[in-house]
Amino acid sequence: MLAQFRDRELVGRVASEIAEASRGKRLKIMHVCGTHEWTITHFGIRDMLPENVQIVAGPGCPVCVTPGNEIDAIAELSMMKGMAVTTFGDVLRVPGNRTSLSEAKANGGDVRVVYSIADSIRMAKEEKGKEVVHFSIGFETTAPMAAVEIIRGAPENFSIFSAHKLIPPAMDFLLRAGVNLDGFICPGHVSTIIGVRPYRGLAAKYRKPMVIAGFEPLDVVLGIRNIVRQVVAGTHLVGNEYKRAVRDGGNEIALQTLDKAFEVRDAYWRGVGKIPASGMLLRRKYRGFDAALKFGIEVGKEDRMPAGCSCGEVLKGMMAPEECPLFGRSCTPEHPIGPCMVSIEGTCAIVYKFRRKK
Repeated sequence: MLAQFRDRELVGRVASEIAEASRGKRLKIMHVCGTHEWTITHFGIRDMLPENVQIVAGPGCPVCVTPGNEIDAIAELSMMKGMAVTTFGDVLRVPGNRTSLSEAKANGGDVRVVYSIADSIRMAKEEKGKEVVHFSIGFETTAPMAAVEIIRGAPENFSIFSAHKLIPPAMDFLLRAGVNLDGFICPGHVSTIIGVRPYRGLAAKYRKPMVIAGFEPLDVVLGIRNIVRQVVAGTHLVGNEYKRAVRDGGNEIALQTLDKAFEVRDAYWRGVGKIPASGMLLRRKYRGFDAALKFGIEVGKEDRMPAGCSCGEVLKGMMAPEECPLFGRSCTPEHPIGPCMVSIEGTCAIVYKFRRKK
């Protein structure tokens, strides 16, 4: 079954249909998912599309949009006696404003890479003399796992620093800010959790077509074709080209679990700004597991990108990575200056890896 989704001839046929349908129009379509950027760049989809159809990346990398001051605070926490910080591997080398978790680890901080929050819970149970803080990063896709563990009842020496964020408010923010777009490719992973419904209000409000797509080349071009056809027809509906995984109402159990553990709050997105109702805060019942409260960590402070870094413009779809003066010169995956060059979901890291090879 997977083979047909990577059938070059079939993908090329759909790309030709996109070219025919978009003739005479210049269209700019944004996705908000690092995995979509990986598929688009890895398989050369931009090169298969007509020049008048532009696909740009938005703020679809949760690590990239985590504020630098929060990274600094967690790094400093790891240096304290009796503290251990856990997080996922692609967070380690993301530069904060002053430091990174990898620098903190090199300087003696107790920073440990885990594959899931369950690993952190197990660590806290085994090392009862330590305070274990999990730097909990991700969109609606990963947040349910944190919610489950907190609801189950974590040990007293465990807490999370919630950097979880919600995607639809970010899409709303970009459109409200006047970012010039003709449509959105909605993220497949996030949509398996939230479903189709949350996008409908946005599509109607801004009169922009939005289409959920999967992660194979055929998925992506079918999503683009749907948007192009809608633009030509003057419609602004929410399409679902990922029906094999996404239901209209999403994953109801995951949504109920999220609602039980978290409440919505405003949040800062690095390089984008303060986005209303886009963050997740543990509910009062579970505040004992909130590391920000437990250790006095400052949350929600807007901060800067490193000097000369254009990650903010990249995250808002205003600039391609190659247009940044630092890209591939002083900023590389080996020596990243901006956050988008670190994570496997970072647009700059993806483009550097695949487009350079061409």
